[in-house]
Amino acid sequence: MGLIVDRRDQDFILYEMLKIQDLFETEKFSELSKDVFDMTFDLMQQICEEEGLPAYTEGDRVGAKFEDGKVFMPECYKKLHKVMNDSGLFTMAVSPEEGGQGFPYVVDIAAREYYAFNMGFTLYPEAAVGAAHLIDVHGTEAQKRKYMDKMYAGEWGGTMVLTEPDAGSDVGALKTKAVKQPDGSYRISGQKIFISSGDNDLFTNVVHPVLARIEGDPAGTKGISIFLVPKFMVNDDGSLGARNDVHVTGIEHKMGLKGSATCSMSFGDNGNCYGELLGEERQGMKIMFQMMNEARIGMGLQGASTASVAYLHGLNYAKDRVQSTSIKDMMNPDAKPVAIINHPDVRRMLIWMKSHVEAMRALVYLCAYAIDRKEASEGEEAEKWHGIMELLVPITKAYNTDMGFRVTELAIQIYGGYGFCQDYPVEQFMRDMKIASLYEGTNGIQSLDLVGRKMNAKKGANFINFLGEMNKTLADYKDIETLSDISKDVLDSVNLLGEMGMYFVQCGKEGKFMVPIANSYPFLNLMGNITLGWLLFWQAGIASRKLEEIYKENGVDVSDKKAVRAFISEHKDAAFYDGKIHSARYYAKHVLPQAKSLAESIKSEDLTCLKISDESFAS
Repeated sequence: MGLIVDRRDQDFILYEMLKIQDLFETEKFSELSKDVFDMTFDLMQQICEEEGLPAYTEGDRVGAKFEDGKVFMPECYKKLHKVMNDSGLFTMAVSPEEGGQGFPYVVDIAAREYYAFNMGFTLYPEAAVGAAHLIDVHGTEAQKRKYMDKMYAGEWGGTMVLTEPDAGSDVGALKTKAVKQPDGSYRISGQKIFISSGDNDLFTNVVHPVLARIEGDPAGTKGISIFLVPKFMVNDDGSLGARNDVHVTGIEHKMGLKGSATCSMSFGDNGNCYGELLGEERQGMKIMFQMMNEARIGMGLQGASTASVAYLHGLNYAKDRVQSTSIKDMMNPDAKPVAIINHPDVRRMLIWMKSHVEAMRALVYLCAYAIDRKEASEGEEAEKWHGIMELLVPITKAYNTDMGFRVTELAIQIYGGYGFCQDYPVEQFMRDMKIASLYEGTNGIQSLDLVGRKMNAKKGANFINFLGEMNKTLADYKDIETLSDISKDVLDSVNLLGEMGMYFVQCGKEGKFMVPIANSYPFLNLMGNITLGWLLFWQAGIASRKLEEIYKENGVDVSDKKAVRAFISEHKDAAFYDGKIHSARYYAKHVLPQAKSLAESIKSEDLTCLKISDESFAS
């Protein structure tokens, strides 16, 4: 059993559920094959289990260091980066023309799941590739050759420079200034904080995409532009020149991700910070949102990846750890202790973790696949899948990171007191996971984006299309006998989601706009809860039909429950598909009902959170 990703489940979601092999029939991906993808996953799994897991712990113990104005990263990261970069694993989705493999985004996401839990390390190469992609899409040909090529090659790093001391989530309040020079370049001045990978000794140069306001441009987000600010100037021949006037002033001492340098930075202390405009003036937010969307999907992946590694470690421990006799033998003084996986409460925690991990993986893969479907389609079909992706991004980011944190919490619980100690990695999983609900837009901001923008986009067409995809699944599998006890549960929840969408529309018509705003986070949780239930039902539908085929091929009498259990215990595929059905059933009966409670609380229209005075929070 792997300890990072359940490869069997990954294959199931990619090839049996999403059927990504259909992409091979499109012009964009016609040169690719399943064999190529599988070899990539094999390589990624081998590297990340042999090299990545040890580096995960060591990177946390050593941490990033700030000395004499320079940032030093753990040595183990350099070795891991070289192995992965030399294998081309960071640029799988980059076009072949720019040195990548041109893989579908969903394959890139699936491969990255093997290392996304290790964000202390991952933020260095991921930020470099993300910044390079900004230049790829919005930069001039000169900027691509000057910066992007070496960033994609893993020689130079990159960042995303937004946050300021007085402009965190409110990006429009930034004070960083850009002054145009006679040669067309700009001089940048300002202070930035919370800059991941702001400096390090992994790359020979770092290129910073920096949000700033050109002198004289309007306030707010409409007046923001974006600039490329290199750590070192670049000569005409591509060699490095003088140090630019940009400096790290310190790194944060954090709860987790200790190997990642989270920097405070100063631009233009000496009045000579060189910057180049990326794209057009006052288009900074539009350009940066490309990177933000990618980053938010990446955070959803971090949630799924960390949940996966925490679950698999917890499952492995539960199978090995012997403690107490079985509840069935509690009255037998001669009974021997059993592995804790036999205890009902441990099994409850494990199936909660299992069902969430499988659904979270499917959610982030689906979000990525929607991008591929859009790229491989035209017209209304492309527009539909782009809209579904836009709708799913805030849910993928917020719900996966919140649920990922809860999975890590349960992993610690399974380990008991040992889980609270550094002898085992689960406490680090939890510490490293917490930041994901905070960066790239807090989860509260994601919920406002969902309710305030994404639900209303194109007059609700994206939301309607999403409901349509859910209803297609229900139509396909609702009559399967083995799922009859949960199909109505899932159908009712999907109908509830549609009703809540209409309810929010009605609130707007009646001037009750604060009801959806004050309840945006509960609604995101409601939608995330139902979306995961739908994805698990979809998986159970596929699994039920596969199981039926397996039983027929092997002559299993499905009416003989004892024979079925014996067969499942010996047949790996049967056990896997049976597990899918149990995941969906557990979720439908024990987790999905939470959506009803959330709906009831929202419909109460109680706004106590807004009515209570500041003074009444504490006397």
